[in-house]
Amino acid sequence: METEDLIKIIIQCAYQVRLHLAPGFLESVYQKALVLELKERGIYVETEIPIKIYYKNTIVGEFKADIIVENTIIIGLKAVQSLVPAHEAQLVNYLTATRIDNGLLINFGGERIEIKRKFRLYKQTTKKNNQNDYQKSIPFCFRPSVLYVLLFFCLKNLMSTHSY
Repeated sequence: METEDLIKIIIQCAYQVRLHLAPGFLESVYQKALVLELKERGIYVETEIPIKIYYKNTIVGEFKADIIVENTIIIGLKAVQSLVPAHEAQLVNYLTATRIDNGLLINFGGERIEIKRKFRLYKQTTKKNNQNDYQKSIPFCFRPSVLYVLLFFCLKNLMSTHSY
């Protein structure tokens, strides 16, 4: 099965689990439910597979992937109020260690289900880059700096035409 098709099925299964299980359960409960949903659809699933971390050809750590689907997608599960960047970085590190290219981070713990897709190649964006991207998305005439200048000239013109 193609990776994109698997991703869609996983997301559908996650929503199905959320439909039946509200927030507040342990991560392991959501994991078992999601595995059941995937297996019902004939998807090959492995859970809690130990993966070794190497540094200079020496094992320096080990982690267990929550769910590996068809040996092509790692699913990281969370049951927290909301995801934070550290959760995303952790999944990317797991992808790097396993050389699996695609991952899904699924959080069942918040008011709404959160699903984020991650890839093995991790690119951290800086706050400055995010601000520049935001600025570029706003039409020039509506950028705050332009609006401040227009407001200044309007007030200056208004003050000069009326005497107080």
